[in-house]
Amino acid sequence: MSQMDDINSYLDDNFDAFVDHLRQWLEIPSVSTLPEHRADVAAAAAWAAGRLRDIGFPQVEVVATPGHPLVMASWMIDEAQPTLLVYGHYDVQPVDPVDLWLSPPFAGTLRDGNIYGRGASDDKGQIVLVMAALQAWAKVAGQPPINVKMVLEGEEEAGGESLAAYLPNHLERLRADAVLICDTHMVNDLQPSLITSLRGIVCAELAVFGARSDLHSGSYGGIAPNPLHALCLLLSRLKGEDGRINIAPLAEHIPTPSEAERQLWRDDSLGIASGLLAGMGVAESVGENDYPLLERIGIRPTLEVHGIVGGFTGAGSKTVIPAEAVAKISMRLPSELDPQQVFTWLEEAAQTLMPRGYRLEVRCLHSGRGMSANPDHPAVHLAAQSVEAVFGRPPVFLREGGSIPIAALFSELMAAPVVLLGFGLPDDEVHAPNEKFSLQQFRQGMKTVAHYLGRLRREENFSPAMPPPV
Repeated sequence: MSQMDDINSYLDDNFDAFVDHLRQWLEIPSVSTLPEHRADVAAAAAWAAGRLRDIGFPQVEVVATPGHPLVMASWMIDEAQPTLLVYGHYDVQPVDPVDLWLSPPFAGTLRDGNIYGRGASDDKGQIVLVMAALQAWAKVAGQPPINVKMVLEGEEEAGGESLAAYLPNHLERLRADAVLICDTHMVNDLQPSLITSLRGIVCAELAVFGARSDLHSGSYGGIAPNPLHALCLLLSRLKGEDGRINIAPLAEHIPTPSEAERQLWRDDSLGIASGLLAGMGVAESVGENDYPLLERIGIRPTLEVHGIVGGFTGAGSKTVIPAEAVAKISMRLPSELDPQQVFTWLEEAAQTLMPRGYRLEVRCLHSGRGMSANPDHPAVHLAAQSVEAVFGRPPVFLREGGSIPIAALFSELMAAPVVLLGFGLPDDEVHAPNEKFSLQQFRQGMKTVAHYLGRLRREENFSPAMPPPV
């Protein structure tokens, strides 16, 4: 048997233990956006640090920040070998509405070939499979085949400010020849994919103010400003029924995709669009229907409303005209655009489109740049070869509609290729009730990462690796 065969056998033989590791981590409710879970986020960081020490990392540290802690680890075996930085996040989204979960969100329940729980796919499951691949190398070969660094953050779901502030001042500590991020998804369980770009993001609040206090709708109805109504009008003016965003500078700065990409999006020979519709449980998409669905989620900007607060929402009736209403929104942006510039455009457009008789505040909650990966870089080619070796078919290169703001910072500050090699599936219900991760994807993912680590090694019996470190 080859060394790679031994590693695959180790992963298969210890698969149940790796699933149990993930279940343990899922039981920790590390919701970074809710202050009441601050201790849980710290506990999740401590769990990750302990797991990395168990694997054999000689240097592991939990680094305090003004926000949630970072977990840093390093295993340097040979300066002649390349160094891979593995990034992930151990914080998770809130679980509301809890009553829609079929099993407890922090239990790691096994059902129908999946493991269910908040963070199962985004991103604890995908970090644990990397840990499993590293453990397999450590047990079979005594050490990883290349130098490995890891940085795990606890604020990705809350804007990632602490790591973004830490990175520029600690570049040498994190310096690497390539960055591996397992926090994306594949087309389906039969057709793997590699992601070549991520959209940027702006998260904001639109706060509309009317009278100085709530008013009786009988005494003041028909003459008083109603911020809820005005907010609905504003949102419909910012984005119409046709899905077009009415921010003129934004429309002027949308990049033009290549003809090859447009052909891929039009043909959709893999049936990705129909798979997305099926995963959503809808018959047709909404929005800019004059653009192919894959173009709309890959490169077109978006404006989505996530929640509206105002007035009375309890049981029964209360005929009140609210004094204030707030909408939480986000915009996903082509990777070439500066999110702070886009926020300025949003603020200007909202003030212009706001109905008369109201005061509007536009607040930026957080933002992050998108990024584009070079599909021709050797680090990406080796990842594609590893995917094909495990899944039995080559990956398709796709743009991802989501955002990982720190990826752009890695690319910019470290001048290193970012390899977006994720194993989630479109129906994983990420950020929604009943989030899951396929156990088969979990198994295939750890084997793919293990294979990739081996391919990056500079030896004659492996494919040519990256150029020597700079």
